[in-house]
Amino acid sequence: MPYVNIQITKGATREQKAELVEDVTDSLVRVLGKKPEHIHIVIQEINDEDWGFSGLLTDEWKKQQSQLPASE
Repeated sequence: MPYVNIQITKGATREQKAELVEDVTDSLVRVLGKKPEHIHIVIQEINDEDWGFSGLLTDEWKKQQSQLPASE
């Protein structure tokens, strides 16, 4: 019984989450031969201020990115 936990920062629409669930389910069925009714998928949305990478919290990183000049 596969269990998949997808963690993303907040902001995905219901439609995007539904597409993720469908695509991950399809992959497990195709690659591993699992039955869809045995697959569990949990999507956890994390606040930007609770996720960090590159030495910064995501909200600060996004703020810095928005201040960069647009590349040509």
